[in-house]
Amino acid sequence: MHVEPFIVCLWILAAACLATWVLSLITNEHSWVDRIWSIVPVVYVWVFAGAAGLADARLDLMAILVTLWGARLTFNFARKGGYAPGGEDYRWVVLRGRMGAGAFQVFNLFFIVIYQNILLLLIALPAWAAFQHRTPLNALDVILAAVFLFFLTGETIADQQQWNFHRWKKLEVAAGREPSPRFLQSGLFRFSRHPNFFFEQAQWWVLFLFGCVAAGSLLQWTVIGPLLLTGLFIGSTVFTESISRSRYPEYAEYQARTSPVIPWFPGRGAGAARVSPESR
Repeated sequence: MHVEPFIVCLWILAAACLATWVLSLITNEHSWVDRIWSIVPVVYVWVFAGAAGLADARLDLMAILVTLWGARLTFNFARKGGYAPGGEDYRWVVLRGRMGAGAFQVFNLFFIVIYQNILLLLIALPAWAAFQHRTPLNALDVILAAVFLFFLTGETIADQQQWNFHRWKKLEVAAGREPSPRFLQSGLFRFSRHPNFFFEQAQWWVLFLFGCVAAGSLLQWTVIGPLLLTGLFIGSTVFTESISRSRYPEYAEYQARTSPVIPWFPGRGAGAARVSPESR
């Protein structure tokens, strides 16, 4: 019996919500959605590509690109210990300390589990648009693929720079030295305080445009996916930076001279940051 791919995705969504919620209750860790963040969207897009018999060039291309995105993000998350026991995002720990136990459990169910899992489906739904409008691959698709790969490369570089910096910082602390600078301000982080956030969101905006090319119109309701993702990142950025300011008073100077998300030329801050060779 043929089942519509969107219905299949809804069943996957329901299973993901149930699994991540139950696991959060059993383990008292709340990063289970983070652990499937780089995996579930890949599954969703391949569901649509598979429903087309892997015979639609655009859907196959979208699935391959999203798979590359997922492989890179999974690797980066794994090497930071995200899949290890106790690998909970430090921001959930901070937030849990600011909220009552009951309030946090409500937040966990409705925001961390349900909202974020729905968002992971929504950002993949340009594949549904492409499935419903199976038009031939064209030059715009090729351009979008190149732009997607550019953003993917940018995020890879930003994450590697961050990884190198934190390894250097850990060695400095282990040697009994005070790291200087205490947070990353070089490389791509000289032009954006969160270049990895920028490149991450940009890739999903490009995926949305694939659906638009397939449908022949920018007026697609699937824009809700990248819009909500951007909103999530705005909130995450504000919260993350509030933690950074509380840890590092000099972070305010960095904020004054550096673009929040979109890479841009640095302004005139209170002097250039000192940069260790290891942080480059």
